[in-house]
Amino acid sequence: MWRTATRFVRIGWTLLRYRLDAFIPFERLPWFIRLTLGLLLQPGRQRALKNRGERLRLALESLGPVFVKFGQILSTRRDLLPDDIADELAKLQDKVPPFDGEIAKRIVEKDLGASVEDLFASFDTKPLASASIAQVHTATLKTGEAVVVKVIRPNIEKTIRQDIGLLYALAHLVKKISADGRRLRPVEVVRDYEYTILDELDLTKESANTGLLQRNFTNSDLLYVPQVYWDYCRRNVMVIERISGVPVADIQTLHDRNVNMKCLAERGVEIFFTQVFSHSFFHADMHPGNIFVDTSNPDKPKYIAIDCAIMGSLDDEDKHYLARNLLAFFQRDYRMVAELHVASGWVPKGTPVHAFESAIRSVCEPMFAKPLKDISFGQVLLGLFQTARRFNMEVQPQLVLLEKTLLNIEGLGRQLYPDLDLWVTAKPFLERWMNEQVGPKRVFQEIKKQAPEWAGQLPQLPNLAFSALQHVAKQEERMAAQTEAIESLRKELRRGRHNTPFKLLGVISLGAAWISTDPTMLEHLATADLLSLVLFVFGVYLLVLKP
Repeated sequence: MWRTATRFVRIGWTLLRYRLDAFIPFERLPWFIRLTLGLLLQPGRQRALKNRGERLRLALESLGPVFVKFGQILSTRRDLLPDDIADELAKLQDKVPPFDGEIAKRIVEKDLGASVEDLFASFDTKPLASASIAQVHTATLKTGEAVVVKVIRPNIEKTIRQDIGLLYALAHLVKKISADGRRLRPVEVVRDYEYTILDELDLTKESANTGLLQRNFTNSDLLYVPQVYWDYCRRNVMVIERISGVPVADIQTLHDRNVNMKCLAERGVEIFFTQVFSHSFFHADMHPGNIFVDTSNPDKPKYIAIDCAIMGSLDDEDKHYLARNLLAFFQRDYRMVAELHVASGWVPKGTPVHAFESAIRSVCEPMFAKPLKDISFGQVLLGLFQTARRFNMEVQPQLVLLEKTLLNIEGLGRQLYPDLDLWVTAKPFLERWMNEQVGPKRVFQEIKKQAPEWAGQLPQLPNLAFSALQHVAKQEERMAAQTEAIESLRKELRRGRHNTPFKLLGVISLGAAWISTDPTMLEHLATADLLSLVLFVFGVYLLVLKP
C-alpha cells in the first residue's frame, strides 16, 4: 500500500515537473482549481520551454516501462494525435535512453556462464537500440555469424511490479466508483496486461515465440523471422540473427527504393489475418520499431519481424465469432452483428436486438464506401464504446491484445499507403477462411489432425471390443434378472388378489373366536371354548399358513 501511495505521488510530481497541464482543458475547470494548479505548476516553468510533445515523451520515459509501452501504442495513431506529439512519441519505439553497456556485458556473462571474449568473436558494448524493457548489442559468433544480443534492463522487474500494483489499485477504484466498472472489467484487463508484460522479462519465452513464428512462415514470401541461437538464450539474454532491412517507419527510404507501397500495405493486412485465423498465434506488439522491410524485390516487398515477446492467440470459438462479426460488418448486416453479440453473451440476453442493431448501424454505416485515409478506426471504436455503454456490453479481456494490434495495423497502414481500404483487403481472406471451416478441406484437416491419436488407439481395439461385448452380455444378464424379478412380483400380486377373500374370512373367524369368549356365554363354557378354539385355528390358517 505504501509503495502504491509513493508511486501515486511520483506520478503527480512528474505531471507537475514536465508541465503536462498543457493537456488539461483549464477553461472547463472551476476558478479555484485553476488557481491551485497554477501555484503547484510553478516549479515546472522551465520545463515548459520545451514543446509539449517532448515534455510528454520525457515524462513517460521517467515513469518507466509500463508508461513507455503506453506511449508506443499512442505513437502509431497519427490520425488521433497532432504531428508534434506523434513525432516525439515515435522516439519511444527504439530510442529510450540506454543503460551502461558494461552492465549489459556483465549480465550476459552471468547468464551464459562465460566471459564475452570466450562467447563471441566480437561484442559491441555500445547499444544498437534501446527500448523500455531491454536493449540490444551487435556481436559476432565464433563461427562468424552476425548476431544481436538482447539484454534485459537491470532491476526492471521491481519497477514493473510497482506499476502493476498501481494499475490494480486504479482498476479496483474504477470498478467500485464507476457505473461502467462491472462492464469494463478493469481488474481482468490489468491482470491480462500483467501476464503479458511480465512475460517480456523472460527472454526464453520470447525465444520460443520467435521460433514458432518462424516455423509458421517458413518459405513464406510475406514475412521473414530471424533465426534464434538457442545455445545463447537465457532468461536475461537472447541471441538472434542480425537482419538488414529498412525500418517500416522510414517512408522516404522506401519510396527512394521504389517499393510498391500499396502491395506493402496489403501484405501487412494479409500477414495479420493469417496469423490470427490460420495460425491462431499473432505478433501483438507490431509497432514500427519492431518491423522492417526487405526491399530486395521492390514490387513484392517482404516484412521482417523482431521482438516476439508479446504474442496473442484466440481459440476456435473466438476466431469463428470474430470472423462472422467482421464479415457481417463488411456486408452491412447489422442484424447479424447484434444477434451474434447477444448469442455470445457480450450483451445481456434480454437486450432488444432491433434497438442494438439500429445503434450499431448508426456508428458503422458512415465508414463504408470510403478509403482508409478518410476513416478513423479510433472514432469507430469510440462510437462502439458509447453504444456498448447503452447496452451494458462487457469488455472481453481475451480480445484486448487483438484490438490493440488492429489499432497498430491501422496506424501502420495510414503511414504506408493512405488510400488502402483495410476492409476490402481483409474481406476476401475472411470469406475464404470461413469457407474452409465448413468445407471438405476442413473435414480432411480434422481427420489428418486426429489420425495420430486414432493410430495410437488401434492396438487397443481388440481389448476394447472384447470389453464392450462383455459389458453388453452383463447388461443382458441384468436385464433378464430384472425381468424375472418383475414377473415374480406380478405373480405375488395376482396371488394376493386371489387370496384376499380368504384373508377376510380369517379376520372374521378370529373376531368370532373373540366374541365367543364373551362372559355372557359362560353358562355355555364348554361349547364356547371349543367353538373359540376352532375359529381361532381356522383364522390363523387363512391369514398365515394358506399361500
